This record gives sequence, structure tokens and C-alpha cells, in this order.
Amino acid sequence: MVSHAARVTSKAIQRFSSSPGAEAALVCFPHAGGAASYYRPFSTELGTDMDVLAVQYPGRQNRRSEPLARTVDQLVDDSVEALRPWADRPLSLFGHSMGAVVAYEVARRLTAAGGPPVTLVVSGRRAPGDEQRGEVHLRDDDGVLAEIGRLGGTDLRLLESPDMRELFLPVLRADYQAVETYRHTQGPPLPCPVLALAGESDPVASPAEMRHWAGRTSAGFDVLAFSGGHFYLAEHPAAVASAVRAHILALTR
Repeated sequence: MVSHAARVTSKAIQRFSSSPGAEAALVCFPHAGGAASYYRPFSTELGTDMDVLAVQYPGRQNRRSEPLARTVDQLVDDSVEALRPWADRPLSLFGHSMGAVVAYEVARRLTAAGGPPVTLVVSGRRAPGDEQRGEVHLRDDDGVLAEIGRLGGTDLRLLESPDMRELFLPVLRADYQAVETYRHTQGPPLPCPVLALAGESDPVASPAEMRHWAGRTSAGFDVLAFSGGHFYLAEHPAAVASAVRAHILALTR
């Protein structure tokens, strides 16, 4: 049995919501350029039925001094290692955008090790093997920022400061490099259900495109759409949290 202290001292896992006695935990994986703190409002809306954890990728916030990961494999390695203290708990995984790919590959690793997640919830990202090829990480700074502006979710006025650009752009470029150079390798479908979430006007992952995630599971699949674009989650944290909570509790109670 892993001690409570061991679970809460990892820099790579932020614990925003704790439910004493809860057997289940939801692990959230951030988008490109994102950090664990993105999920704080979401965790507040989820209530007290489960522990809500957020993965902190290296190179940002409290891990700013660590080298940035530049491949999905590195992000997955880091995440799997960080989750070892939680291996005795039923884990559900949630990933938005780049985080959906990382969560999917973590689910594959956990499954291969004999401990598949309860469920995988993916958001704002086409199914592995179905992605569009990208080159954002090869653009100059203005080109990278143009992509961020297209997707929304980030107030570009915050990046008018040279100091903020110096902090944010390397993280963003490394994340885009990771996800744009990712190539899906074939393997058995996941044995856990998959719930796909999408913004109705998302320019990179429409609800119809999110349906292709059905091919990545041998268990149940469903897709839910919300009004908004790529960062619909920030617009509807309560509604999204309610849907995710109901999905997980139906599987764990």
C-alpha cells in the first residue's frame, strides 16, 4: 500500500480535489502549452466523489527547471512513472487536445502492465492514426502564435511581454513538436470504454471526427458535443464535469 504522503509530494502530479475514502481517481492531461493548473476549475466542478489529479509535464510551473519533453513517448514515460504511487487505485484518464494522445498512450501502457484504466475520456483531438500532419513547431514565433490565436483559449495580449513570450513559446513549441511528430503504432484496442468530447465548432476535431475514437476500444463508446470551439471546456466546465462525473460513476459504483 502506498502512503498518502507519497501520493501528494510528486511534482508531476497536482492533486486539486481530494475525496476521503474515494476509491476512484481521475487523472487529467493538459493540452499543448498547458499546465496542470488548467484543470483547477474543472476539478472544482467535479464534486467530491473522486480524487482529481492533474499531470504536470516537465518544463513548466513547479517543474520549470526540468528539461522540456519533445516527444509523446517522453511525456508518457514521465506520466506513467508519476502515476506509480497511484497504481493501487482505479484510475480514469481524461486528456484534452495533445493531452488526449498522452492519455491514450498512458492507457495502453497501463493495460500492457495489467492495470487498464476504468475509462478513457478524450477531448478535442482526432483519434490516433487519424490526425492531420502539422508543422506548427517549425514556424517562427509569430507563426506559432497565429495558430494559438486560431484555436482560441489563450489571451494573446498576455504574450505581448517579451518575458512572457520567453517563458511560454519554448514550452508551446516543444509540445507541438511532440504531438506533430507522434505516429500511432497499431495494437489491440483498449479494453476500457472511451468517451469522446468535442466542441461543435472546433476547427481541428469536430464531433464527427471524434467518432473515429470508437475504433480504439473494444468496450463501450460514446461521443458528446458542446457548444464552442477547441477550448469549449473553459466555457462549460460545469456541464463537461457533470457528463464526465456521470460517466465515471456509472462504471465505478
